[in-house]
Amino acid sequence: MNFSSKLLEDAVAEFAKLPGVGQKTALRLVLHLLNQDKNDVERFSASISKLLNEIQFCQVCLNISDHSVCQICASPKRDHATICVVEDTRDVMAIENTNQYNGVYHVLGGLISPMDGVGPSDLQVDSLIERLKAGDVQEIIFALSATMEGDTTLFYLHKRLKSFEITISTIARGIAFGGELEYVDEITLGRSITTRVPYINSLSK
Repeated sequence: MNFSSKLLEDAVAEFAKLPGVGQKTALRLVLHLLNQDKNDVERFSASISKLLNEIQFCQVCLNISDHSVCQICASPKRDHATICVVEDTRDVMAIENTNQYNGVYHVLGGLISPMDGVGPSDLQVDSLIERLKAGDVQEIIFALSATMEGDTTLFYLHKRLKSFEITISTIARGIAFGGELEYVDEITLGRSITTRVPYINSLSK
């Protein structure tokens, strides 16, 4: 792609680094910004800069937050005895949108994937165990994507957690194998949360 401006080329190259954005889409986005009011573009730029400089991770659940403790963990209305274990923030948002879950979360920050060089030590497993050692948790719900990586992570976590006297369950498999949690419709995901089953039972299905 030939550019009439090095500034334009550099901006397109940066936008093209975003997931699912090719050069043509990146060019469309950059040209759109150039046609906007300067104040609007500056607000857009400032919001990205503020996000990078001020965003935090909840000290309790590791979810993305504006504060040291996120709104979910800080809420007295949530069931703090139930922890839903998810891969990342997108899954927290997906489950929250179902309005079927009132517990709290623990964000692993990924899934075990030897092919990608991601092992258990790369995930937030030890911090989950520390939460269980406090003795206030009664149930852990595994809500991980129905993929090979998700099942590998489930199996590893179950081995690490089975010594605790808690209920360990997993969302019902209304979700097709190979499905990413964030793309599941809200009704199916909500039913999977409410009809969760003991994890040990799910191994035989």
